[in-house]
Amino acid sequence: MDSFSTVIRTASHEQHVDAETSTFMSDLLGGRLGVDAYARYTEQLWFVYEALEAGAERLAADPVAGPFIQPELLRLTALERDLAHLRGADWRADLTALPATRAYADRVRECAEQWPAGYIAHHYTRYLGDLSGGQIIRDKAERTWGFERKGDGVRFYVFDGISNPAAFKRGYRELLDAVRADDLEKQRIVTECKRAFALNTAVFHALGEEFPLSA
Repeated sequence: MDSFSTVIRTASHEQHVDAETSTFMSDLLGGRLGVDAYARYTEQLWFVYEALEAGAERLAADPVAGPFIQPELLRLTALERDLAHLRGADWRADLTALPATRAYADRVRECAEQWPAGYIAHHYTRYLGDLSGGQIIRDKAERTWGFERKGDGVRFYVFDGISNPAAFKRGYRELLDAVRADDLEKQRIVTECKRAFALNTAVFHALGEEFPLSA
């Protein structure tokens, strides 16, 4: 029988591909969009991570979600440094969430407050994605817009506290395999995982509408 981490990865594969191959992300990584589009994307991430990390301290004591709350993953401080670099010191003044982003952040917050096992689905899709595909985005952003390597503008993608990402991801998958949930609850987590990818993809679509490539 497949391990739970394998089940999650396989079940969400299709949504994962949809997210990675969205027009906006393809245009951004292909260097066809300006730094403003990258900054706008970074702003949207702030709302999602604010929702993810606002409840982290409380969830650290939760028997189900607790083991996943690891300080070296936290991204909000890095995001705020990036936004100060991209938008200036008063970046908060003009910060706005797209409706799709608001829906995503609201769902993350709802899980954090009411359903710790569901929170794990969002935690997994975001942080493991940042550790993996996020590194491609960092590399492209540095080369396309001239950010200092692992410096301001791309700090969100730099995990200083994780010296061996491959080993960290292995450990994370072991936590998934050991999650305190019965089979029905695990199925619900998988479903929430798919929902997380769909919410993320909706943000990409909304950004694509805001930054269409001129024909």
